Amino acid sequence: MTKYLETTPNADGFFGDYGGAMLPPPLEPHFVEIRAAYAELSKSPEFIEELRYIRKHFQGRPTPISHLKNLSAMCGGAQIYAKREDLNHTGAHKLNHCMAEGLLAKHMGKTKLIAETGAGQHGVALATAAAYFGMDCEIHMGEVDIAKEAPNVTRMKLLGATVVPVGEGAKTLKEAVDSAFGSYIAQADHALFGIGSVVGPHPFPMMVRDFQSIVGIESREQFAEMTGGLPDVVAACVGGGSNAMGLFSGFIDDESVELVGVEPLGTSSNLGDHAATMTYGVDGAIHGFMTKVLLDADGEPAPVNTIASGLDYPGVGPEHAHLQKIGRVNYSTADDKETLDAFYTLSRKEGIIPALESAHAVAWAMREAKNLQGKSILINLSGRGDKDLDFVTETHGFGE
Repeated sequence: MTKYLETTPNADGFFGDYGGAMLPPPLEPHFVEIRAAYAELSKSPEFIEELRYIRKHFQGRPTPISHLKNLSAMCGGAQIYAKREDLNHTGAHKLNHCMAEGLLAKHMGKTKLIAETGAGQHGVALATAAAYFGMDCEIHMGEVDIAKEAPNVTRMKLLGATVVPVGEGAKTLKEAVDSAFGSYIAQADHALFGIGSVVGPHPFPMMVRDFQSIVGIESREQFAEMTGGLPDVVAACVGGGSNAMGLFSGFIDDESVELVGVEPLGTSSNLGDHAATMTYGVDGAIHGFMTKVLLDADGEPAPVNTIASGLDYPGVGPEHAHLQKIGRVNYSTADDKETLDAFYTLSRKEGIIPALESAHAVAWAMREAKNLQGKSILINLSGRGDKDLDFVTETHGFGE
């Protein structure tokens, strides 16, 4: 049987109807260079061995799976497990692809890394990679997110990155991507755009998925060792969708395993109140690729809203749009209220403070466990909540 990951995307970067690369002419040769470099290096024993060394001796991989016994007992029904990407160096899954992108940039002879960030975890991870490889680093971040995620802004600056505040539009992730792309065009000869999720023009959706697949590879082996089998349900939050694709990749060929992406419903289902692209979006183009997009009445990317800065994007990775269309992944939602409750509950019941992004997956598991009696749920705890502490406690208190 041909494995899904070996055949998807096609040579042009399409996952079925979604993906591709719609680029301004000045960037076309640079993306040709990136595709060629990745095609060569991804099969290079030296590149793979260096990346394995980094993951083990710098990142601290493998990260463990934890059985959330107290949460499972409280919810009733399914047993809930968590892949602990919050224990990956820098506190989230983002370093998995950032170190690989930095290594790719090094092999391409680049001297600078440029990126966008929402919650700041990608920015911190790329700044970490730049420090490790001795490169310059430029991170674009919306002013709203800078205010919400102050600890990560401090970390980026401490790591030596230049943080560029973005004050246009909604001043969040979409605008940060726009700004970063604009800056990259002028610096592409010596810089690599380290895109922060499974989004953007080909080859980034494929490349970031491949780099994140270590999460799924580890999880499959660890869960089988812990329980003697595979989980019944695998769930992860979805904004752009990198942590979800990383986890899903380990189980995508296992028809017995249900895959669930959990989107941010924000404060309501009204356009502008959420960022649930898979649930309410339509086919369209954004940032150089075809996918599902939340559009306003004028056909432009709509404003989005979510308590989790890392999920506030009006598009989604093209592979997610494809997996929904072929029926392999189901997409659900969790709203801000459920997510905050999950944030407080996991902290008190398990001694684990989750990132607000990850708390969406926790919220879904808490809600659905009672309907899955005798089954197992594996969620991706994609990041830790240190970055969210000030925002949550100052805005919402301690949940008492």
